[in-house]
Amino acid sequence: MSAKPSQAQVAALRQQHIGRLFWRAHRAFGELAFAKLHERGYDGLSIIHTNLLAHLDIEGTNVTTLADRAGITKQAMGRLVDELEAKGYVASLPDPADGRAKLVRFTDSGWQFLLDSYEIKQEIEAIYTDLLGEDGIAQLRTALEKVAEYDPHNT
Repeated sequence: MSAKPSQAQVAALRQQHIGRLFWRAHRAFGELAFAKLHERGYDGLSIIHTNLLAHLDIEGTNVTTLADRAGITKQAMGRLVDELEAKGYVASLPDPADGRAKLVRFTDSGWQFLLDSYEIKQEIEAIYTDLLGEDGIAQLRTALEKVAEYDPHNT
């Protein structure tokens, strides 16, 4: 029979497992992107707002789909849409496919945000390439794609 791990061992394992590393890397990426957005003048946005914008399709997306993608309630998403609409990043119109639903689309300011976000993602990828090297970033990309595509139901 094996000995129970100590509290210190469990604490160390919690910080070092791959799920925590994924979370920390995701959070570091998000914080760096958010700081770069602030440098470009996007001061009135929170990380929650940018999360909604990341889930918005180019041609527009209805509120229910946005809520599902973000993992929040339709009511919470509706409030976020209202906030972003007041800030001028999105407009909501009746959804032509479902008159009861709202279709959320980027405004001109929202499109500029999207373009700036793309540039920021390229800047961050360049930082990571400097950190890991060309081969390292290629290996990281390949590994992340494999992990993201893994389907436990097809094993």
